[in-house]
Amino acid sequence: MKTIVKRPLITEKNTLHQAAGVYVFEVNKEATKTDIKFAVEKKFKVKVQAIRTANARGRAKQTKFGPGQTPHWKKAFVKLAAGEKIAVFEGA
Repeated sequence: MKTIVKRPLITEKNTLHQAAGVYVFEVNKEATKTDIKFAVEKKFKVKVQAIRTANARGRAKQTKFGPGQTPHWKKAFVKLAAGEKIAVFEGA
């Protein structure tokens, strides 16, 4: 399988989730919650408590070459155990 965790999603809305210990990542579309849990725990050396996933639909775009479509993608909301943090999101 390809890489499971593609990139962290750092937005204004997602930074509000960090106060509750929830971090958001773009993940592979075929990845399961178990795959995501093991990948985050291995990559960031943290303990994952829960995972929620959401499939984001691609949207129609108009380009100078005609109509197009952005790809569908998947994001995961990863809740960490109490006291755990991920340095990527903390600006370190």
